[in-house]
Amino acid sequence: MNVLGIESTAHTLSIGIVREGKVLSNVIDMYRSGNEGLIPRKLADHHANVFSDVLVKSLKDAGIAMEDVDLIAFSQGPGIGAPLSVGVGGAKYLASRFDKPLVGVNHCYAHVKISEHLCRMHDPLVLYVSGGNSQILRADSDGYYHVLGETLDMGIGNLFDSFARAIEMKEAHGSALAKLAEGGKYVELPYTVKGMNLVFSGLLTAAEKAAKKDRNAAHQRDVAYSLMETSFAMTCEVTERALFLTRKKHLIACGGVAQNRRLQQMLQTMCEEDEVEFGVAPDEFNRDNGAMIAYAGSLLFKRYGPTPPGKCDPITNYRIDRMKEIMG
Repeated sequence: MNVLGIESTAHTLSIGIVREGKVLSNVIDMYRSGNEGLIPRKLADHHANVFSDVLVKSLKDAGIAMEDVDLIAFSQGPGIGAPLSVGVGGAKYLASRFDKPLVGVNHCYAHVKISEHLCRMHDPLVLYVSGGNSQILRADSDGYYHVLGETLDMGIGNLFDSFARAIEMKEAHGSALAKLAEGGKYVELPYTVKGMNLVFSGLLTAAEKAAKKDRNAAHQRDVAYSLMETSFAMTCEVTERALFLTRKKHLIACGGVAQNRRLQQMLQTMCEEDEVEFGVAPDEFNRDNGAMIAYAGSLLFKRYGPTPPGKCDPITNYRIDRMKEIMG
């Protein structure tokens, strides 16, 4: 079965094609917002403008035509309403024109399932870290994911982006901040963990104040380094607590922030000390991408069949722990 997946929850428009678990294509076009943040209308305009080109390239890379597609999967949420609607609308149009079934996919679920598939891990504890999310997830016996711990205010990716904008970085996003932080020295910042939950707003405020005290490049590097080290240490603490609680022996990190090499290193060290196997998918599949939507869509279609037309609308607040309610 050839499954075409459309991802459009935030800054990325991506279309991927998967056949029986094998990725045939995965074309990604990301909107670069510079220092202005994610403006919904601009994201939607970008996605609409590149949709046709991304679709054509994805089909070409996969060596198939739309007539060969058996199922269209689309990211249904959570996400930013305007760009999310472009992907949903595109999926509906293609399904109508080519008479294909549709399946709506929870964006977080897609990150988890493609990572489990590529890491060859069954029923691991999952650390999901991205722009808008920081969650520790565990599947129940029916395959539905429950949130054991999460951020109580902002996702770790938003923490990095917000700080980068505050210090007026030209490219205000986590990967650029990670480069700035290289070689930094630690300065004390607040560390807030509540059981298996995280709070980042106090850390952000303190880091912004520290950065504004001295605009020297070396000091900015030190604060950026300390912000990332502190937030990663907090994340490792709650994850380790969840491992001890669940007694899991496998851990997967997924989502955009899971691409960070320092976070991967800290999680790997923690897992080695606790005799836990650690896995993380290649970067291409941790950033937002259409292949993960296609793969997750194939799993959901096998279990539930197509999503009824009346339920194919965007769900901006679609938490992964609502899947049973929405899909069941």
